[in-house]
Amino acid sequence: MLLRRSCGSYAVFGFSMRHVVLICLFIVSSLLAYAQSSRPPIDVYDGFEGPVLSDLWATESLVPSSVSIESSIVRAGHSALRIDLHPNDVFWRGVGGDADSERDELREARPLTTRENRLYEFSWSMYLPKDFPIVPVRLVVAQWLEYCPHPDLPCFNNSPVLAVRYINGVLRITQDLNHRFIVLYEKKRDLRGKWLDLRFQVRLTPATNGIVRTWLDGKQVVDYSGITANTSGDATGYPVPGYFPFKMGLYRNVMPQPMTIYLDEYRKREIPDN
Repeated sequence: MLLRRSCGSYAVFGFSMRHVVLICLFIVSSLLAYAQSSRPPIDVYDGFEGPVLSDLWATESLVPSSVSIESSIVRAGHSALRIDLHPNDVFWRGVGGDADSERDELREARPLTTRENRLYEFSWSMYLPKDFPIVPVRLVVAQWLEYCPHPDLPCFNNSPVLAVRYINGVLRITQDLNHRFIVLYEKKRDLRGKWLDLRFQVRLTPATNGIVRTWLDGKQVVDYSGITANTSGDATGYPVPGYFPFKMGLYRNVMPQPMTIYLDEYRKREIPDN
C-alpha cells in the first residue's frame, strides 16, 4: 500500500508515465536488494528424484504435459527430468522482425534469481536422444536472461546475456550485450546419445569485472573476464541492480518436428569471490 501511494504521488507531480514506471521499479529493486541481503548464500541441488518438480523451479514457460520424471535415462541416482517440446508449446509471436518461437523451459524460482555482481556456480547435465533433429534453426538449451521489468521498456525484447545454443550440430556459448553478439565458444559436436556435463562460474555485471568460466565434461573451454551484462538506466530500461533469471530446457524457432531433452544433476551455489 505504501509503495502504491508513493508511486502514485509521482504521477500527481507531473512525471511522465515512463518515468513513474522507472522510479517505481527502482524502489522495488532497492527493496528486493535490501530484503535479500540478509539471506544465506544460495546453495541448492536437484537430482529430479521426486515424483514431481521441486519448488526450485517456476513453470510459466512449460506446457504441463511436456515434463515428466523418468528413470530410463539418468545421469545419477534413480531418475531424471524429460522435456518434450511440441510445435506451438508456449508460443511467442516474434517482435520487431524476429521469428516466432516456442519453448518448454524451467526457470529458477524467484528467490533463487541471480543477482548482479555476485559470483555463482551452476552445473547440470543434459542428454539428447539419438534421434534428436539436427536443424539449422535457433535452439537455446540454457540461458541467463537479464530481467526487463516492463514490456514498454526498450529492453523487453533483448536476447539473453549468456546462452548455450545447439544449432545445426554446433555447440555455442554466446553473449548478447548492448546489442552486440559475441561467441565465447564454438565447436561442431554430435551431442546425441550421451550425457554432457556443464559447469559455469558467472558474475553478471555491466562493469568490467564480470566473469564467465565454462567447463564441458570437466574440460575448461571458456575463461572470460569483462562486461557480462547490459548497461542499465533510462536508455535501456534495465533496473539497478540487475537480476538474471536462469532457464534450461528447449527454446527454438517454430518448426514441425518435436524435440526431447533430458536434464539431471542441477546445482547452483554462491561461491567466495576473492
